[in-house]
Amino acid sequence: MLIAFSVAPSVPADDTGSVSEAVARAIAVVRESGLPNRTDAMFTTVEGEWDECMAVVKRCCDVLAESSPRVSLVLKADIRPGHTGELDGKLERLEAALERQRGD
Repeated sequence: MLIAFSVAPSVPADDTGSVSEAVARAIAVVRESGLPNRTDAMFTTVEGEWDECMAVVKRCCDVLAESSPRVSLVLKADIRPGHTGELDGKLERLEAALERQRGD
C-alpha cells in the first residue's frame, strides 16, 4: 500500500507561524522506519504493509504530540495487495503515458 500523509502541530512552535522544525521531527521518523518513502512540499508518501505504514503515521503523530497540544493529520491511501515498488512504478507509468501522448 501507499499512504500519502501530512502531519503538523496545530499550534506553531515559533512566532513566524512555521511548523518546519516540528515536521522535520516527523519526517525523521519516516526515514528511520526503513520503508520506501518520498517527501514533497505537501505530503510524505510511505510504501509498505498496512500495519507498518500505519505504525509510522502513528509514531509521527506521537512525536508531534510531545510538543503540541493538538496535531493535524491528512491521510490518503492506495490499498493494492500484492503490489510493491509502486512509489516509483506509478510515476514511471505516468511518464510513459505522457511520452506516448507526445508521440516520443
